[in-house]
Order: sequence, then structure tokens, then C-alpha cells
Amino acid sequence: MSQSAPFIDYYAVLKVIPTCSARSLETAYHSLAKRFHPDHAETGDVAKLTEVIEAYKVLREPLQRAEYDLTYARATGFDFSPQHDDLGEERSALSDADAHARILMFLYRKRREQAKDAGVGQYSVHEILNCSEELFDFHLWYLREKGFIQTTEQGALAITIAGVDHVIAMSQSKMKEKLLLSQSEESRAEIEP
Repeated sequence: MSQSAPFIDYYAVLKVIPTCSARSLETAYHSLAKRFHPDHAETGDVAKLTEVIEAYKVLREPLQRAEYDLTYARATGFDFSPQHDDLGEERSALSDADAHARILMFLYRKRREQAKDAGVGQYSVHEILNCSEELFDFHLWYLREKGFIQTTEQGALAITIAGVDHVIAMSQSKMKEKLLLSQSEESRAEIEP
């Protein structure tokens, strides 16, 4: 999303809350894409389908979603911190899991792009999450204790081998989930008249 482009509320386009899980986001996308697809004479709408696709492209990638969330918070005043979430402790845990995935994916990409200089300043990582200092410290503590990240000699954060393995395992799991979801939708389409 460029700085000069007008703000678009992608969460409203997908009809989800800004703190929704990646799974909820994907479910909403598939439902709306199916509804607005031109093959459906009653509900087909190419313009709306294009909006849905654009919103999903931005929000499905953890790093892009984190960047968009910063813009969203500035434009709407929405507070992404867990204590302002009405879904309680379960939502906080899911939010933490999403934050951990965002951090690891960000550090994974950095490691792949610059294997010999893979460190990232804590400020850059903290900015992606847009959370309190205490919550950020919690995320770093957790990822360090799990052995997924380390602090380099220069004081930067870098993903470890265990962290890379975890990112790969998460990616494989997501691909299997998408395949199962796709197969389920195909089966449902064959059954429905």
C-alpha cells in the first residue's frame, strides 16, 4: 500500500474484525470470493471480487498485515493490544501466537536475504507488532526460551536453526490446511446442485 493511496479498510471489505485469526481471514475470503465470483448470476460482482482479492493479498501475509495494521491503527485509532479485545484470554493467546509467527517470518526472510548478516534491530521488530514494551519483552522471552531466536554479538535479533525449522513446519502445516480446505470446498461443490 503506497503512502499516497487513500486508506482502504481491508477488514471491512472482508467483513472481519481487525484482530481476527489467519484462519478466520481465510474463511471470510473464500466465502466472499465465492459469493462475488462472476459465475454466480445472482451475487456476482467483479468490482467487489477485486476488492476482496486485494484485501486478502495484503492481510494474508503476516509481515504485510503487520505493516497494514500500523496504517489501520493510525487511520482508525484502533488499539491492537490484547487488553482491548473483548474475546478474553483465548484471544490473547491467539494474538500471541500470531505475533510469534510474524516475528519469526520477518526474521526468517531477513536470514534468507542476508544469511551472513541476518540480525535485525529490536526496534524494527517491535514496530511490526505495535504493542507495549512489556508485551514485546514477553514475545522475545518466549521465542528465546524456545530457542527460535537469539541476540547477536551486535545486539540484533536473528532467527536460529530451530526457528527456521519451526517456520518451515508452520508453512507446511498451512499448506496442508489449505489443501484440505480446498478439497473440502470441491467436495461440497460436487454435492450441492
